[in-house]
Amino acid sequence: MLGVIPIEEALRLSREQNLDLVEISPNAEPPVCRIMDFGKYKYEVNRKERQARKHGQHAADLKEIKFHANVGDHDYETKVRHIREFLTDGHKVKTSLFLRGRENIHRELGYAVINRVVKDCESVSTTEGPPRALGSSIIVMLSPKGARVSGPSTPAPAANPFPMPAITPKPPNA
Repeated sequence: MLGVIPIEEALRLSREQNLDLVEISPNAEPPVCRIMDFGKYKYEVNRKERQARKHGQHAADLKEIKFHANVGDHDYETKVRHIREFLTDGHKVKTSLFLRGRENIHRELGYAVINRVVKDCESVSTTEGPPRALGSSIIVMLSPKGARVSGPSTPAPAANPFPMPAITPKPPNA
């Protein structure tokens, strides 16, 4: 904070320090300037913008898990566990199964694996349509069921503590 000084003196001070004189608020009276390294300032601003974009896109993450028709039991269980973790974190999961060589003749084996994955994850997910074949692969998209599990949740409405008794009409005198 040097106060109000003539522009020539401010330029001289910035040159002595090998820095730049940067106008911060041109509309202020008098205009506000700062002596700084302008290249470093631009770098910091760009870095902050990149971080903001990166954190803003977090909600739209898409994860992909790949299977093969002859997947082993342990490998299958590990991949399904990862799918369930991704879904509970609020991510969408693209589950794809690749058919190699003669496996293309027996697509029913691939559909059986994909349908088993959908069935094993149905407690935490909803499918965005039936499994579909694209070339030599079978793909299904899984979305998290309901709201994000790790985020804030809304409490269920409480039951009425004072329920009204049911009113039954009296039968007419016959």
